[in-house]
Amino acid sequence: MKILITEEIAPAGIEMLKEHHEVRVATGLSQSELCEQIGDIDAVIIRSATKLDAAVFDCADNLKVVGRAGIGVDNIDLHAATRNGVIVVNAPQSNVVSAAEHTMALLLAQARNVAQADESLRQGRWDRKKLEGVELYGKTLGILGLGRVGTLVAQRALAFDMIVVACDPFLSVEAARALGVELVAKPEDVYAQADFISVHLPRTPETEGIINAQAISQMRDGVRIINTARGGLIDDKALAEALRSGKVGGVGIDVYDEEPCIDSELFVFRNGVFTPHLGASTVEAQDRAGVTIAQAVMDALEGEFVLQAVNVEIGREVAELVRSFVPVAEFLGQFFAAYAGGIGKTIEIEMAGGLSDHDTRVLTLAALKGLFARVVEEPVTFVNAPLIAEERGVEVRETVSTRTRDYLNLISISGKVGRRRYSVAGTIAGAKQAVRIVRVLDYEIELPPTDYMAIISNDDRPGVIGLVGTLLGEAGVNIRNMVVGRHSVEPLALMGLNLDQPVSPAAQEKVRKAAGVIEARFLEL
Repeated sequence: MKILITEEIAPAGIEMLKEHHEVRVATGLSQSELCEQIGDIDAVIIRSATKLDAAVFDCADNLKVVGRAGIGVDNIDLHAATRNGVIVVNAPQSNVVSAAEHTMALLLAQARNVAQADESLRQGRWDRKKLEGVELYGKTLGILGLGRVGTLVAQRALAFDMIVVACDPFLSVEAARALGVELVAKPEDVYAQADFISVHLPRTPETEGIINAQAISQMRDGVRIINTARGGLIDDKALAEALRSGKVGGVGIDVYDEEPCIDSELFVFRNGVFTPHLGASTVEAQDRAGVTIAQAVMDALEGEFVLQAVNVEIGREVAELVRSFVPVAEFLGQFFAAYAGGIGKTIEIEMAGGLSDHDTRVLTLAALKGLFARVVEEPVTFVNAPLIAEERGVEVRETVSTRTRDYLNLISISGKVGRRRYSVAGTIAGAKQAVRIVRVLDYEIELPPTDYMAIISNDDRPGVIGLVGTLLGEAGVNIRNMVVGRHSVEPLALMGLNLDQPVSPAAQEKVRKAAGVIEARFLEL
């Protein structure tokens, strides 16, 4: 496939991509040039300078994946991406250590006037008294947003014997306590206690300008503020006024509303340290980001679930157990649609056993992806599968159950197609965590997935299995594996066959007409 890279990423990531795909590197593109080049592109990899708005997505006829080599995605129109079925992935772990360390660097630099002291000494002055700083020891650090970077900053601040309070609506009190952090309910509670404030929030309509004149008025006199997260979170005019009045004692700023930024009303203040968006600018972070995003883009192009997808509703974290069942859910969806010959108006998806203790939205997405891959012409992704269901009027019902009878964990898909109700169930088995179909209709079987399969219902009497095997053998079809499940009441059985070759229409018809065969369905997955 064709991949366009519009900004510099680690050479190791580019080489990974070139081993499997056609790679085009074109940096410094204007929006019109980007629109001209993106028409036949399957994936585009960007950093923070490239803007992907709705107009760009409208130009992208083949685009399947956007890879952001870093964390923030505020330069991507996620709504337009989702509407066009484009999955957006980022590299959330690649620069968290670098960003946290840069936060601490700014925290220390402005507390001890490091930049000002360097400049003063270079100009021939020995301003020891004038450049007196403050200690971190015993001071309170307030953190807005205790995500990955915020957590690392908290850990490092605690090592300096600081007191850490934080506000994060997505974190539990217990989780914060385990970190040694006091969790408070509102930003105002942080403002009231903190000597230093560090911002670690995404830029959204809700967080934009969160530190404004009103917020600053609620802070302690002489508070020091650090922002290495996103530009636009702080009202620059309000901050400038607070620095001028002395309400804010110092700042460390790495990000700006518009970048690159080489002229700001904040730059005149000597009690600040300003850096040009260096949070992720370490050799290690850039290598990690390049390799991570390259792998994520390749996985997404192959239709695999990518944990770093940012426009897929999968919950804040995906449990390892849930992630291991993604292939089960997707294959069950494929199998159901192929066996039932379509999808009805209602699909019921049940997660049972230990799965019921977790957020399983990603498994529903995987099941829908598998289901619709069989019945629509357009590519189906984790992003557009729910939209396809909605457009086709398919109601999706998700349920959970703690009971699974013979299995620790089980996924079931059922629904009425035409006048008949179908149901299938699957799990993972053995040390290799292999996918297994364990129920078809009311029959208990254990069948691995293969490209060619047959599901045959028959009279439960001697000779029927042998007859089916003979007919397939005569057609040159090898049976790789066969399992048989018996009906619990009726003298009926169901054969599940894994085949090495597809079965010709003529051979299929012979099997269907064979004595004792009630129904035979041949599946190519």
